[in-house]
Amino acid sequence: MPRAYVPLPARRPYACRVHQLSPIADRAAAPATLPQITAGDLAWRPATLDDVPRVTALNNTIAEADGAPYRETEDETREELGAAWRDLEHDSLLGFDADGDLRVTAFVAWFPGDTTTVRTFAFGGVHPERRGEGIGREVLAWQLARARQILAASGKQLPARIGTYAEDDDPASKHRLYLHAGLEPRRYFSDLKRPLTGDAPAIPQVELTGSLRLVPFSPELDDAIRLAHNDAFRDHWGSQPQTMEQWTNGRSEFAPEWSYAVVDDAPDVAALLADEATDASTRAALDAGAPLVVAYALNSRFEADFAVRGYTFGYTGILGTRRAYRGRKAALAALAASMRAFADAGMEAAVLDVDTENPSGAHGLYASLGYTKEHGSTMYSIEL
Repeated sequence: MPRAYVPLPARRPYACRVHQLSPIADRAAAPATLPQITAGDLAWRPATLDDVPRVTALNNTIAEADGAPYRETEDETREELGAAWRDLEHDSLLGFDADGDLRVTAFVAWFPGDTTTVRTFAFGGVHPERRGEGIGREVLAWQLARARQILAASGKQLPARIGTYAEDDDPASKHRLYLHAGLEPRRYFSDLKRPLTGDAPAIPQVELTGSLRLVPFSPELDDAIRLAHNDAFRDHWGSQPQTMEQWTNGRSEFAPEWSYAVVDDAPDVAALLADEATDASTRAALDAGAPLVVAYALNSRFEADFAVRGYTFGYTGILGTRRAYRGRKAALAALAASMRAFADAGMEAAVLDVDTENPSGAHGLYASLGYTKEHGSTMYSIEL
């Protein structure tokens, strides 16, 4: 699946209105039964982990046909489909033709850590040779119906979202399909590239002040980085807290040797505990004397994408700064160290994705560092 399917940054637009919401079961309006898919005369069944090779192959066939800037590995697919909270029996469908070849995938994902907005996401696709038969329309109807069932069953009296993504270069028919189904363009993302070779600008040297210290990623800091991430993205639209199970899922391409954190060796614990904006999990960590990570850059090496893009690169998947530490260049220090690690490993570029309406002004920061847009994508959603 495109990496854009990983849900990205978010504000808390509805927190003050939760008490005004009708019950989630009413808003979701879940059907008692799911619609049948009759178009294309295909045989349907749920996916299993044994289907990982064929799902990966179909995803890559679709990506190649649509000119997508990525390819998928079987390890990535296995992590996505094998997450502990996934229910493939009820949340997936595979469509096979008369010869037994996979021609369609349909998945609906949800996330256990959601606390301010309960979310579902639809993803999948139709083989390019089977487009134009009405299959995609019926598959999307099934996905939306299943998403409504999941939301209703969650019992969470929160704002709710059914979302999906489309690359800007995807066929116009895909965008029209989403619009026709009632999904609205809600958020726009830019895929940015920053050259590291030739006449590329020098990677900035960032001096940290006070008791802030840049350190390489280590497993011992992993949970502290997760807590920093949950704090950093509390005011970003679409973001929800991640459990440790979610946080560590999907790391087949993770490059710990390219990843960094900034820790505060002498945090003002009293001030942080007195600040009502400090979340409960961070309070617990401070009380326990755990390391306080204040910024981080976690990076990956997507080798399957190198030939597609035409250059080698390091990918910054997650970058952030605790809200209390913004303005101290901590994330910039982690990003600069990441770029230097990419360059030292012989990578030709640094790549990342950003929400174009990111409230921390990240888009401007990346532009100042030499990042420019290469691709884009749109998140479509139904807000309930």
